Amino acid sequence: MSAAARGGPADRVAALADAVRLAAGRVDAGVEAQAADVVARAGERLALSGEYTVVALAGATGSGKSSLMNALVGAEVARPGVMRPTTGRPLAVVLPPPAPASQAVDTPAPRRGVEAPAGRDTSGPGDLLDWLDVSDRHVVAGVAAAPARRRRRAAAPVADVGGPPDLPTGAVLLDLPDHDSVVAEHRAVAERLYARADLLVWVVDPQKYADAALHVRYLRPLAGHSAVLVLALNQVDRLSPREVQAVVADVRRVAAQDGLRDVPVLPVSAATGEGVGALRAHLAEAARRRQAATARVLADVRAAGAALRDACGAAPPPGAPERGVPALVDALEVAAGVPLVVDATRRSTLHQARAVTGWPVTRWVGRLRADPLRRLGLGRPAALDRMRGSSRRPDAPSVTADEQAARRSSLPRPATTAGALVSIAVRDYLDAATTGAPDAWTLAARSAVDRAALPDALDQAVVASAPAGERDPRWWRAVGVVQWALLSVAVAGGLWLGVLAALAYLRLPEPVTPTWGEVPWPTVLALGGLALGVLLALVARVLAGIGARRRAGRVRRRLRSGVRDVAERLVVRPATEELTAWSACRAAAERAAA
Repeated sequence: MSAAARGGPADRVAALADAVRLAAGRVDAGVEAQAADVVARAGERLALSGEYTVVALAGATGSGKSSLMNALVGAEVARPGVMRPTTGRPLAVVLPPPAPASQAVDTPAPRRGVEAPAGRDTSGPGDLLDWLDVSDRHVVAGVAAAPARRRRRAAAPVADVGGPPDLPTGAVLLDLPDHDSVVAEHRAVAERLYARADLLVWVVDPQKYADAALHVRYLRPLAGHSAVLVLALNQVDRLSPREVQAVVADVRRVAAQDGLRDVPVLPVSAATGEGVGALRAHLAEAARRRQAATARVLADVRAAGAALRDACGAAPPPGAPERGVPALVDALEVAAGVPLVVDATRRSTLHQARAVTGWPVTRWVGRLRADPLRRLGLGRPAALDRMRGSSRRPDAPSVTADEQAARRSSLPRPATTAGALVSIAVRDYLDAATTGAPDAWTLAARSAVDRAALPDALDQAVVASAPAGERDPRWWRAVGVVQWALLSVAVAGGLWLGVLAALAYLRLPEPVTPTWGEVPWPTVLALGGLALGVLLALVARVLAGIGARRRAGRVRRRLRSGVRDVAERLVVRPATEELTAWSACRAAAERAAA
C-alpha cells in the first residue's frame, strides 16, 4: 500500500483532489461533481473542531426523530408536529466537553459560506454550527463549554436545558427535517446535513423501514459507511418481543443488501425509553473516541475515490502509446510522400552521375530531361549548382531558419488525399494507444492531436531532409576527365584518318603510318577511344546505380527520422500526456479509495 494510503485523512483528501483535477471534463459529470464536493467538504470538516462529534438524527415523516431527540436529551428540546408530524428546520443540541465553569459556550449567529482556514482546529462548536448552518441551538445546562470568541455578528439566543447524567459530552445532536417532506426546501436542508454529519442515526419505524425510496436514494449510497451509521428501529413498544427480534433481523438483512452489513441496528422506543440508554451509550462512546469525524471523511473519500476509479476504467496497459509508433510513422511516411522522394533521389543521383560520367557525345541528351528532385521542388542538384557556379544549398548556412521554414515541396499529393491518409494514420494509432480507456479520455486524446498541422509539418520535414546539395562522389569527376580524354583520343584518331584519306584522294604521297601489329595507329586511336568511352560509361552507370541506392537509403533514414519527430511532437506526445493523466488519475483515485 502506498504512503498516501497509509497516511491520515489529509493524504487521502489530497489524493482525491489530484484525481478530480486530472479527471476534469473527462469522466461522468455527476461522478466528478460528487468527488469535488467531497474534497471541499472534507477539507472544511478537517479544518473545524475535532472536539465535537456531529450526530444527526435522520428519518421519514412520523418515524419519531424529534421524540427520540427529546428522549436522548431528557428534555423537550424538539417539538414534534401535531397536524402532520414533520420537522421543518434543523435543531442543534450542544453537549460540551467538561470545562471550567467560568467558561461559556461560543454560540454565534449562523453565517453562510464561512470556511475555516486549512489546518485550523477550533475548540468551540461555533464555527462548526456556522458551517452546518444551524441557527436553532440548545446547550445542556450544567456543563460549561469552551470560551466564547468575539464575532462580527451578534450571538443568537441559546436555550439551556437539563439532561440525564449519562449524556455524551463533546457532541452536537441534530434533529433534521424529514427526507420525505412535502416541502422541497426541507428535503434539501436534510440532504445537505446528511453529507456533513459525522455520525448518522437513521430512525426507522416498523411500518416503513423497507421503503424503497429510503434504501435506493439514501442508504445504498452510504455503502461502506457502516462505521458512521446507526439504524435506530423506533416504536418497538408497539411490537411484541418476538416481533422485535424478527423486525430487527429483517432490518439487518435489508441493510446488508444495501452494502451495510456491519451497521448497528438498535431497537428503541421514544415513548417508553426502551433502548434509549443503549443508543445514548453508543453515541457517548463515539463522542469519547472522537473518531467519527475522521471516519466519516475517510468513508466519503473512499466512496468518491472508488466511483472516480471506476469511471476511469481499467488500468491502462503498459507501453500502449509506444507500441503503435512504428505503424504510425510508416503511415505518415506514405502520407508525406517519402517513397516518392526516395525514388526521386535514386533517379536524380543516376541523372547527375550520367551528366558527369556519361559518354560526352550523348551526355547532352540526358540534360534535356528535368532532374526528378527539382521537379518535386526539393532544390537544385549539386551538379547543376556547380555548372552554374553556385554553391548555395537548402541546408547551407546562408539559408536562414525562416527561409527554410517557408520552403515547400511540389510533391503531387492533393490536400484531400494527404489529409485523409494522415487522419487514417492518426486514428489507427489512437485506437491502438487508447485501448481500454473510457470514451472521455479517448476523445480527449483525439482532441489533443492537431491533425490540421500535420500535412504542413510533414512537408517541412521532407524539405529539411531533402538530399539536394549532397556532395557528389569524387570518382565522378575523375571518370568525367577520363571520358573527355578518351573522346579527345578518338577525335585525334579520326582526324588522323581523315588526313590520310584526303592525301589518298588527292593522290599525294602518303606519309609512313605507324601500326600496332597490323592495325594502323589512327584506327586504334579512333576506335579504341570510342569503345573505351562507351565501356567506361556503362561501368560508371553500374557503379552510379549502386551509389544511388545507397544515397536513397541514407535519405530514407533521414526522412523517417524527420517524420518520426513530427509524429512524436504532434501526435504521440499530446496523446501520451492524456494517457499519462488517465493513468495518474486512476492511481490517485485508487489511493483515495484504498
